[in-house]
Amino acid sequence: MKPSTMRLLFGALLTAACVSMPMAAFAQISIGVSVNIAPPAIPVYVQPPCPEPNFMWTPGYWAWDGVSDYYWIPGTWVAAPQAGYLWTPGYWGWGDGGVYVFHGGYWGTHVGFYGGVNYGFGYGGGGFAGGEWRGGVFAYNTAAVHVNTTVIRTTYVNTTIVNNTTIVNNSHTSFNGGPNGVAARPTQEQQAAASETHLPATSAQQQHEQVAKQDKSNFASANHGVPAHAAVPRPVASVAELQHGAVGANAAPGAKPFVPHPTAATPLTPPAETAKPAIRAASLPPHPAPLAPKPPPKPAPHPAKAPPPEHHPEN
Repeated sequence: MKPSTMRLLFGALLTAACVSMPMAAFAQISIGVSVNIAPPAIPVYVQPPCPEPNFMWTPGYWAWDGVSDYYWIPGTWVAAPQAGYLWTPGYWGWGDGGVYVFHGGYWGTHVGFYGGVNYGFGYGGGGFAGGEWRGGVFAYNTAAVHVNTTVIRTTYVNTTIVNNTTIVNNSHTSFNGGPNGVAARPTQEQQAAASETHLPATSAQQQHEQVAKQDKSNFASANHGVPAHAAVPRPVASVAELQHGAVGANAAPGAKPFVPHPTAATPLTPPAETAKPAIRAASLPPHPAPLAPKPPPKPAPHPAKAPPPEHHPEN
C-alpha cells in the first residue's frame, strides 16, 4: 500500500445529484478522504473569547493536504447559519484496510457523533456542553467556553453537563478506533442526529479552511504537531490575518512529536542501474575537442640486402 491514499467519491453521479437535490439534502453527501498515516494529537491552546452573540465555536482539527502531510485548521468562532443550529465537528476514524477516514462536520439541530474525540471547549467527546439555544438567542455556558461578557450578556454556568459529556482522553488522541484510537461508539441519540437534515460548512468556514492550507507553518511536517497558529476569534480571509490574530499552541501532554512518513516526504532513490549512465555522461566534457588528423603513413623501408656469404678457402 502506498504511504498515502486519497479516495475522492466524486463523479458523474454526484454531479447529477448536486443539480437535482436541495441544499439541505446535499449537505449529507460528503467527500471521503482516507490516509494510512495517523493524524497528530490535538494540541493544547487557549480559546479566544467569543466576539459576537450567536457565534458558535468550531474546534480546530488536523486536515490532509491530499499529498503527504497533515495541516492544522485553527479553531474559530463562526456565525450559525440559522438560529437553533449547532456544529458537529468532523473527525478521523479507523476504517477498513488499515486507513484513517475523515468524516466531515456539519450543522444541525442536534450535535451528532464526532468520534469521541475530546476537542475541548464544550466538545468533550460526546455532545456539546458549551451552551444552548433559547429562542433566537444562544446562551453560553462559561464553565466550558470563553466569551467577551462586555458584548455577550446571555451566559450561565453548568459544570455538571461538562463532566457528563467529557471523555477522558489524556493523550489528546485525534482519531477514533484502530491502534491507540478513542474507543467510542455512537449512541442512539447520535445515530438519530446523523439522519436529520444537515447543512454544510458555511462559506466563511470554507474560506477559513483554504487559508489554513496556505499557512505552511501549520503543516505537521514543519511544526511536529504543535501549530503556531492554533485558534482565532473569527474566520480569516488571508494568511496575514491568520498569523496576526492567532494564538499559539503547546504540545499535548505525553504526545510524541509528529514525524511524517519517510516515503511520503522523500522521493524514492532511482535504482543503481539507472543512475550509472547519468554518472558516466556527467564525467564527459560538454564539448569534446575534435581529434587531430593523423599524419599519412610513412612508406615502408626497403629491406636491406643480405650480406654475401663468407668464403672459406679449403685447406
